Amino acid sequence: MDSMNIIEKIDAAASLPSPLANPLSIKLDRPVAELSWIQKSLVFAELSRLAYGSPDVVESLFRDAGLDDCVFIEREGAEAYVLGNRFDCFIICRGTEPNQWNDIEADANALTVAVDVGRVHSGFHAEVNELWPLLELHIRENTRPLWFAGHSLGGAMAAVCAVRCKTSPIPSNPSAIFSYGAPRVGNRPYTSVLDVKHYRWVNNNDIVPRMPPPLLGYRHMGQEIYLNRKGKISYLRSWLRVYDRILGLFASLRLLKIDYFSDHSMAEYIAHIKRHYQAELAGKSIRTPRHIQAE
Repeated sequence: MDSMNIIEKIDAAASLPSPLANPLSIKLDRPVAELSWIQKSLVFAELSRLAYGSPDVVESLFRDAGLDDCVFIEREGAEAYVLGNRFDCFIICRGTEPNQWNDIEADANALTVAVDVGRVHSGFHAEVNELWPLLELHIRENTRPLWFAGHSLGGAMAAVCAVRCKTSPIPSNPSAIFSYGAPRVGNRPYTSVLDVKHYRWVNNNDIVPRMPPPLLGYRHMGQEIYLNRKGKISYLRSWLRVYDRILGLFASLRLLKIDYFSDHSMAEYIAHIKRHYQAELAGKSIRTPRHIQAE
């Protein structure tokens, strides 16, 4: 089975809950740049989860969160929201949906295609090709900070959109990318082209960030933020990472879950990040990942 076809099945098995089940935690009544990196991570995690909802359902939630502008962009199954207020502009890409053939086709195609700055996953590239002309229409006059985010396929698309934005003639430049359970998107020249902060969250045994495999030339973008089996930010590498994942797998099996799937759930990411946010509110020190400055 093609590696990215697995992502579609994982998202279906993870059973993303209704976005209405979790209201937004932070009202966007000030510039995003003024938030701590944990607060930013929670904001974009919740926005990424809401992106799975239908426009008529989630538009009021976006507005309640302080986002006056809400435009749903859809073309040939590729979907994203352009959101904004007087401080910031956001592009939130929707992840894989099992009933959307275009998403499944994008996931299944693990070949790379050459672009000006390297080689990129052809499926993700095709999805962004569908959306970018429409997205560009909405941001070509934008002078506000521009943020990108998404979960799973949406995280990969957000990264590809950010590269497209950076290399396009429009005045907007990416401020940062926030992705959750996102797969690898391209080869080393492509993934290193952006001099932009990319907070790439990985939850313990989430299998999607391990695909497509490096043997096919794929590399990750950005700074990994790894959540260990207890949901804590960790620096684990090598055999310590493997050991942590094995313990996490056995713990999930005792709960009759397979955390290769359940750890991919956007609800799981939000729950872990929210605990760090609440600890920060309580005045506790939050571990800052390497290469990310404390704010």
